[in-house]
Amino acid sequence: MPRFLTPEWIERFNDLAAGVQMAQPGPDAALRAQSGHFIVAEEILDHPDGPLVLLVTVSDATLRLGRAASDETADVTIALTYADARALAAGTLRPAEALVEGRIRVRGDLGVLTSGLDMLAEAQRHVAALQAETTY
Repeated sequence: MPRFLTPEWIERFNDLAAGVQMAQPGPDAALRAQSGHFIVAEEILDHPDGPLVLLVTVSDATLRLGRAASDETADVTIALTYADARALAAGTLRPAEALVEGRIRVRGDLGVLTSGLDMLAEAQRHVAALQAETTY
């Protein structure tokens, strides 16, 4: 069973999400999101193995999760605790709820974040099996 946010977990997430075609952002989406190419960074500073930055990259209606490299720039960055990242992944915390409660801090284009969350929600249906396999 892969441990949450390890390279093995990320690889399993991407395997399950491979081939899933996300709906294109609608006309009300942020301009960057409408292009179909954007990056959302997720900073988890209290990760048990040390600070971690994940990137959710959306390109041509596909989604890929990976660890950040120093030369990659995100369109929007969210910062949250490891506990909140776990709760979001497990489905016990909704992104909108976390945002309203101030549990997520945002830098950058909030419109891209909204589009990214919509696409992650779509992907979640395809990677739901990962929740049962994940250890924390």
